[in-house]
Amino acid sequence: MPATDYQTLAAGIAIAGGLIGTGLAQSGIGAAGMGIYAEKPEKFGNVLFFFVIPETLWIIGFVLGIILLKGILG
Repeated sequence: MPATDYQTLAAGIAIAGGLIGTGLAQSGIGAAGMGIYAEKPEKFGNVLFFFVIPETLWIIGFVLGIILLKGILG
């Protein structure tokens, strides 16, 4: 069954929302993380961990977009 126009639009909004959210979260975390790293280079592992956490937002948006395109929810 092909996706309708509304399903395609909803999938696009879900994926774009996940990507925008990831970018906004990483911009703040990245700036603060570089400040921490400049003062204490031994904290690099912690900074990297907190920088990678927002990556789950785009993954969730992508999966939701696929679910909407396949019509699994409705």
